[in-house]
Amino acid sequence: MNKDTVLFSTAEWTAPFWTNKQHVAVEMAKLGYRVFYIDTIGLRRPSVSSRDAARILRRIQKAFQFPTEVRKNIWVWSPLALPFHSNNVARACNRFWLNGWLHFFLKRLRFRTDLLWTYNPLSTCFLDLNRFEKVVYHCVDAIECQPGMPVELLRIAERELLARADIVFTTSPALAATRGKWNRNTHYFSNVADYDHFSAAMTDAVDIPVDLASIRGPRLGFIGAISEYKLDFELIREIATAHPEWSVILIGEIGLGDPRTRIQLLSDLKNVHLLGPKDYKDLPAYLKGIDVAIQPNMLNEYTVAMFPMKFFEYLAAGKPVVSVDLDAIRQYAWAVRIAKNHADFVKGIEEALDGQGANLKERLLLARQHTYSTRMKKMLSLLFDGDTPSSK
Repeated sequence: MNKDTVLFSTAEWTAPFWTNKQHVAVEMAKLGYRVFYIDTIGLRRPSVSSRDAARILRRIQKAFQFPTEVRKNIWVWSPLALPFHSNNVARACNRFWLNGWLHFFLKRLRFRTDLLWTYNPLSTCFLDLNRFEKVVYHCVDAIECQPGMPVELLRIAERELLARADIVFTTSPALAATRGKWNRNTHYFSNVADYDHFSAAMTDAVDIPVDLASIRGPRLGFIGAISEYKLDFELIREIATAHPEWSVILIGEIGLGDPRTRIQLLSDLKNVHLLGPKDYKDLPAYLKGIDVAIQPNMLNEYTVAMFPMKFFEYLAAGKPVVSVDLDAIRQYAWAVRIAKNHADFVKGIEEALDGQGANLKERLLLARQHTYSTRMKKMLSLLFDGDTPSSK
């Protein structure tokens, strides 16, 4: 019998860019699991910004709604929580509120407490983990390194969660190394991609969107959060100025997770185009119009522990990839041009546009081996059978 699962997310179900949280829920649902998806309750203390104000208003509106079945076997609940997690009283209130309503909704929906699959390192602060038969901690980021986080609280609570979890999955070798110190049953599974979805970029089934098609080529594209703690704005400026004939396309929400992002560092460049966030369903169409996919990330404490979500999505769309030297993708150096510095990054783009590097067949073969379906089955096998997968 398949398990009923409570998935405690750190992302809203309706976020424009889907991450592990939504994809894991979808794959479990496909396998017959019933999933109760809890939207993020927010970890970063809100700033005085229109973006955070709008987000709070949106969450207040959702907070009084009954969990909604968004697709077969998946129910989404958007609880309201006090955002001051470092405050003992606020945490106690949130724990009382979340546990009480979770118990009520699970009972109404006749959900069993078979499995908690959590992404929230503060889970022990908010939920009674002893209610669940098994607890999975899926660690996908070094969240404590993001701006505005309650760092000390996160470190203490995460260690409690690691000690309590039956199994821990991580998405980068660095996360596996650090979290494995606190839980021996820790396993590394890289981020993957929905191959069928993104490979549509190579077909006639999608057309290049008008806002992209109107921009001259060659086009270099990045999809993701356009935040200063994640992206190297100086590198992007150097790419744009080194080749004014290139168009740099940035698709994503500006300042997500970092309200201090100084987008003016890029907005004055005529060949840098900020297209804003796009729906997940439309991303293959945008990638169809990209000549080279780029990963111009900062190299810092956060990105060292990161496996870029878009890496295999770019490959599945058939695109050559140029990236900074991220530890997590060095093992795929034969398939991606890894740059050691800014000048090397520009050179890598030049070579990719010239057709150098891994060919299309090689890129697609690698992408096919790293899908949500195959990864989910390996994770569940480890969780319930104790089998060791042969590859990640």
